[in-house]
Amino acid sequence: MNPVPSSPEPERRPAASPAAGRRRRNAAPRLSVGTLDDVRPGALLVAMPALTDPTFAGSVVYVLDHSTTGTIGVVLGRPSEVRIGDVLPGWSDLAVEPAVFHVGGPCETDTALCLATRPGTGPLPEDSGLRPVCGAVHLVDLDSDPAPLAGEISGLRVFAGYAGWSPGQLAMEIVQGSWACVDGLPADVLTGADGPELWHAVLRRQTGRLGVLSTAPADPSAN
Repeated sequence: MNPVPSSPEPERRPAASPAAGRRRRNAAPRLSVGTLDDVRPGALLVAMPALTDPTFAGSVVYVLDHSTTGTIGVVLGRPSEVRIGDVLPGWSDLAVEPAVFHVGGPCETDTALCLATRPGTGPLPEDSGLRPVCGAVHLVDLDSDPAPLAGEISGLRVFAGYAGWSPGQLAMEIVQGSWACVDGLPADVLTGADGPELWHAVLRRQTGRLGVLSTAPADPSAN
């Protein structure tokens, strides 16, 4: 074990110069990316430049569930070429444009997951197939009848697959600076913006150094 060096005697401690004091006062504020305590349903995980994994670089993930068993979300702004009407014809009329499956993440890509926004605040009708996530955002049971939702929701989006983290994994990635956790908006779920556009838009809503990052490339590895 290395011994801890003793502090120098006060009279031997060098005096701080005025210039050094100015540097401390004018130092750039620390980049605040949030903590694991900020991760909750409805929050957004925004990929930071340190994240170079091509699966998630430049991405924005909407958090659906977070607990001691792990975290689940969907990547926003990644439309595929598969039309909803070709697979789930009963739901295509309720989907926002483009009415295609969006790539929600690398986990269980053969699984369809649906999110909708509901402007009303009253009780959900029976057998609506809606389960609240956060505020106006709801999960939709695609095995239910879509007809009753025609007057209940303002639109929906269907995702193929999802993003998932095992216990402790996301905490480590946040500490490493891979993700920033910020507040999400219901409009983020149904936005027509592609991934890079949404990445910049979300960061422009932030303050401090995190907001300054909105001028950087969404995916630095693409340069």
